Amino acid sequence: MSLDLTAQDVDAIWMEAEQHCPPATSSDRLETIRTVPSQLGRGYIREIELCPGLELAIFHETYAGDLVFRDVEHPHLVQFMVHLSGVVDSGDFLYQDATQSYIGGSGIQPAVANFHRANQPEVGVNIHLQPHLLHQFFAAPTGELLPELQPLLRGDDWQRVFSPRVTREMRSVVQQIIDCPFVGTTKRLYLQGKVFELMALQLEGMLSHQSTAPTGSLKPDMVARIHHAAEILRSHLESPPSQVDLAQQVGMGHCTLNKGFREIFGMTPFAYLTRYRMEQAERWLRQPGGSVADVANRVGYANPAQFAAAFKRHFGMTPRDCMRGAISR
Repeated sequence: MSLDLTAQDVDAIWMEAEQHCPPATSSDRLETIRTVPSQLGRGYIREIELCPGLELAIFHETYAGDLVFRDVEHPHLVQFMVHLSGVVDSGDFLYQDATQSYIGGSGIQPAVANFHRANQPEVGVNIHLQPHLLHQFFAAPTGELLPELQPLLRGDDWQRVFSPRVTREMRSVVQQIIDCPFVGTTKRLYLQGKVFELMALQLEGMLSHQSTAPTGSLKPDMVARIHHAAEILRSHLESPPSQVDLAQQVGMGHCTLNKGFREIFGMTPFAYLTRYRMEQAERWLRQPGGSVADVANRVGYANPAQFAAAFKRHFGMTPRDCMRGAISR
């Protein structure tokens, strides 16, 4: 089953579902817990207002079939999002997964089609911030917003979007947000601190390494080809093409491909492939019933020992530690 829905369609599905199953409230009355409509899949969204103008959503959603969600042009708040698992593919606009996070500035977001894959859990956090709070929270001592953060406040102009690389530190903070051990006022204070920590980590990544998509120095057609190349790598983990073959498949020279990957993803195609392999391996290792050898094979390692060594370099733990529930350092 696959669905192609507009924003109006999705709103109608959620409204109808919540008439039969109203949102629940957590015991400390801080969270509104919404169940994903059965027409779409399964899972939940936990929504928390941390202070006026700052909202946190913790999501764990799995769609029953491929879903295309066609959003319309609309005013956009400042937004920070990090996935621990799952993929949201917005074509030339942006790609999000467990390796690439999202920062969306305020302004006008163009009409975007977001593709969600069937039976792939999307787990992570989503933060919305009123534009004036960005200025309030991140202004310099002089009261002015730092010039490098100005692109996040576009007023009535088109918004800017950024894709910082997901680091171990980000993943750790997201997991701490999801597993918050407190209730009541202490919970709100704890989550406020963790949300600001996550925003700081993403902003550091945005300012240090990432470029906008697709408004960087590459032309939109080249951006689309780079994203196509990335999709080819993600789809062929067991036997990926060489960089020369990959460049030929998307119609560009291998030097241009390498430069494009560095501009959009902050790394070479080989590094992108390795990181995606490790992220997928971690997800599969945490699922019951598998083995290290099976996962190694699925991500393209014929030798489990080589896979284990690469996994430990990436996460600071062995695959077997991961299977036992350890958290990466």
